[in-house]
Amino acid sequence: MNSNQWKIIKDCANLKDMDSVPVGLIVDSPWIPGYTGMSTMDYFTIPDKWWEANIKIRKDFPGIIFIPDFWVEFGMATEPSGFGCKVSFYKNKTPNINHIISSADDIEYLTGMKIPDPKTDGLMPVVLNLYEYIEKNVKNIGESIKIVAARGPLTTAAHLMGLTEFLVSLKIYPEAVHMLLKMTTTLAKNWLEAQAEVLSEVQGILVLDDVVGFLSKEDYMEFAHPYLKEIFSSFPGWVKIYHNDTDNTVYYGFLEDLGVNIFNFTHKQEISKVKSLVGDKVCLLGNIPPLEVLTMGNPETVRDAAHKCLKSHGAKKGIILSAGGGVSPGTPGENIRSIYKIC
Repeated sequence: MNSNQWKIIKDCANLKDMDSVPVGLIVDSPWIPGYTGMSTMDYFTIPDKWWEANIKIRKDFPGIIFIPDFWVEFGMATEPSGFGCKVSFYKNKTPNINHIISSADDIEYLTGMKIPDPKTDGLMPVVLNLYEYIEKNVKNIGESIKIVAARGPLTTAAHLMGLTEFLVSLKIYPEAVHMLLKMTTTLAKNWLEAQAEVLSEVQGILVLDDVVGFLSKEDYMEFAHPYLKEIFSSFPGWVKIYHNDTDNTVYYGFLEDLGVNIFNFTHKQEISKVKSLVGDKVCLLGNIPPLEVLTMGNPETVRDAAHKCLKSHGAKKGIILSAGGGVSPGTPGENIRSIYKIC
């Protein structure tokens, strides 16, 4: 992202008054390859194609701040691959992660594993090498990579054994789950740090963990809050963005304590309600419906939804207009352009 875009992100994170509401979107491999007319496999494996795609979207949408921007990722597969999950790749869709175990009764197998090394294990060293390769190109166009991303500890844990079995384990094998989450938390921190080490100007992190949204308040406080806080607290002074677009509000009131600056959340919650629950210390990144409106609608319905978000929020600070989640596959360009034309 360019210096002006990064200044906007920082100002929003610091809840400064803005002349106008900025527009930012989380975009990655589910949307970018299809929009730019290439296969997902080419996007993942040919650096020149990846570069071409990322340059095209910034030229096509000059009014959008992409988050985290110039994101090197392999869908959900990067962190689980470090633990040894088999990853299945496809020509025109994101990878599938195959679980290491299929039953909560086998969770002890996971707690005996070693924490992956981001520099040597799974797809992580591939990502690091690609970041080193493309950063010079980013700098040559006068921009920089300011934000790196990681899947959160619960999401990574759930990929190792499946969501249902992970949630069952919370109830019947809590001690083993804590051991597993300590490992996935350490991996998340190490992975963010490793990315920041190979890049030269990182000042922000994006943590994505939807599995938190499947917990009760009591389970959140025991199995999620301390681990998320450990991750966010490890990067003092940085901009901290959290994504969770599940329809569960039990953790909203704890985001400030986590140290989250910017929160991307579901379109299913009215933004005014989210604002009241989160408090006035967290900037909201949302929340146009990403599928029903942004993908399946038209410019008029997108503009209507955007106006509704802005009216519901009621201020020009503490908000970055966005989708209520990441940009969905098949989202047309004219719908995206219609968002920033109203701001």
